[in-house]
Amino acid sequence: MQFIPYLNFDGDCAEAMAFYAQLFGGQIMHQMRFSDMPPGEGMPPLPPEAQSRLMHAHLQVGSQAIMASDTMPAMPGASAETCGGGYLKPQGIWVSIGVDSVADGERIFNGLADGGQVAMPFSATFWSPGFGMVTDRFGTPWMVNVQTQPAA
Repeated sequence: MQFIPYLNFDGDCAEAMAFYAQLFGGQIMHQMRFSDMPPGEGMPPLPPEAQSRLMHAHLQVGSQAIMASDTMPAMPGASAETCGGGYLKPQGIWVSIGVDSVADGERIFNGLADGGQVAMPFSATFWSPGFGMVTDRFGTPWMVNVQTQPAA
């Protein structure tokens, strides 16, 4: 079993995934825009403002993955909880990153914090030599944690 975070964005998914690929040292394996979607029977026409948005992206970082997409622009009469309801900011969830060194933790945290909002500055805690919480400039909340080896 594998758990893969699936992030949503409001039109800047391609920019976010390129940034994450560079920051985390990963590779974008797949990207598809809504305009690449074949028409389906009974499907309403794609709004022009949705054409360039990403329908799906897959970033591979070692054996880990992050997947993402842009939401469709809000459509008249659609609820925010449905596919055509537009973008909602993430709430009640953090993407946790475990790193092996304080230097790597600081580098990743500072990259995510650039243009973002720090909830808890990166520093030593009673459980870790480095931990911090930040919402990046794309609206994704992250926790960066230096993992320690259990005592033998």
